[in-house]
Amino acid sequence: MTRNIPLVGWALLAATAAAVAQAPPPQTSAQQQGGRAITVATRLVYVPVTVKDSHGQLVGDLTRDEFRIFADNVEQKISSFSSDAVPLSAVVLLDNDLNERVETQVQKSLTTIAAGFGPNDEVALVTYDQFPETVSDFSNNNDALFTTLKRLELGSHNQQVIADPTTQGPIGPGPPPANGAPIGSGPPPAASVRLHGTQRYKTENAMNDAIFAAGEMLKGRGRDRRKIIFLVSDGTNSNNEHSFDETLRSLLISDVSVYSISVTHSLPVGKSLVQKGASELIKYATGTGGDTFYGGKDLELERLYSEVTEQARNEYTLTFSPEDVTKGQDYHPIEVRVKRPDLNVESREGYYESAIAPGR
Repeated sequence: MTRNIPLVGWALLAATAAAVAQAPPPQTSAQQQGGRAITVATRLVYVPVTVKDSHGQLVGDLTRDEFRIFADNVEQKISSFSSDAVPLSAVVLLDNDLNERVETQVQKSLTTIAAGFGPNDEVALVTYDQFPETVSDFSNNNDALFTTLKRLELGSHNQQVIADPTTQGPIGPGPPPANGAPIGSGPPPAASVRLHGTQRYKTENAMNDAIFAAGEMLKGRGRDRRKIIFLVSDGTNSNNEHSFDETLRSLLISDVSVYSISVTHSLPVGKSLVQKGASELIKYATGTGGDTFYGGKDLELERLYSEVTEQARNEYTLTFSPEDVTKGQDYHPIEVRVKRPDLNVESREGYYESAIAPGR
């Protein structure tokens, strides 16, 4: 499903929400008589929603009356609704510690990432292994993004090789260690030195930290845009400063959705992964209202890149002001339903009260 990008409806939605949130409360008799002012605060939760049929195709003809939103199992009144396609603010986040076979396939496909973005989108490019590294900041210059992706070389970082002591063989090329020193003593060899026997690369793929950093980059982008992390990764995740829960909370507070392409999962090509809890890639996507896909070869990846941006751009956008939710807790689960049968609904799984506090 491909739609043009009418910005008028989305801009009107954003402007209306902003006006409601910023408008001063009406004066009361107490105010007119010099008494204490009564302040009425409007708190809105933004809920991007994707709806697909049983074949995994986007459904774009639903109306406002066909949606229902629940928070803490209490049905909420929908404050605003839009089905317009919207511009994207995206951080393309690339795993820079893939195995050689996968890395080759991703490298071949990189330039086609640019084709999924339009002139109204703004895109930043970040790679990560142990630490995230910003390759280019936000820009709507698609030609510049294409050129940057074309010049980018994945794997251009230092990998530390560590030996498996149970099967380690002699090091080559070069003579064996002198003076009877045991094999493997001393500093580890450089990654360019070939090791015989069973060896493995020491991976430090801090995916949580990279997603957290990408979310921080998106935090300040406007609400007239859809904020997404476009993640290409094998899902390896270790040596993080930020926990999964901390990272997910930061994304929900900033209204950021994660769309990930898993390059190692064995599901059929392009099939949406709807299982919850199967991996952190999937948990980030389901928790934020994004999605996860699988693609292992360059041609598959090229097709999926455009599917990710199309889906993110063409989500429905609903808002509600929470009523009768559980008091005394910050996190509140959300469920979105549609009245039309046999459809799959994907949306963020909750919101934080502190994220919609007056004055935010």
